Amino acid sequence: MSHPALMQLRALSFTTDTASLDENLLDWLMLEDSMTKRFEQHCQRVSVERLFEGFVGSQEIAPEREWLPQEARYWLREIVLCGDGEPWLVGRTVVPESTLNGPEIALQKLGETPLGRYLFTSSTLTRDFIHPGRSDDLWGRRSRLRLSGKPLLLTELFLPASPLY
Repeated sequence: MSHPALMQLRALSFTTDTASLDENLLDWLMLEDSMTKRFEQHCQRVSVERLFEGFVGSQEIAPEREWLPQEARYWLREIVLCGDGEPWLVGRTVVPESTLNGPEIALQKLGETPLGRYLFTSSTLTRDFIHPGRSDDLWGRRSRLRLSGKPLLLTELFLPASPLY
């Protein structure tokens, strides 16, 4: 299954210069805590619609390759995060196969659980960076996170109905 917003997510143009962004936008884009938790402050129920989940080769993750170790396979998860059934965010998570050992194997078994609900319960979670991005009138961000020092890359695009706007 695909979603039209995935094309816009892939078209995000990222920056490290945040000086021109307004305070409210920065508050959302540079959030270090769980976006799931932030969304829960604006609705009754956050839910996940899975678009794709499975292993892919390195050619499938070309835009993310420079931010991750070179490997033969990556776990790819593409989802729509909804607030009270309304699509608020499209997310794309790329996990090198080498990250998926030990407790991190759970990343393959999230099902309908939002990634943030899993990640932010881990005491070993760190974040290397957040890069805000824009595609037409929509905003997004890219983050490299680490669980027990092992990397994964998360790209998020805020959809028009998102409380960000």
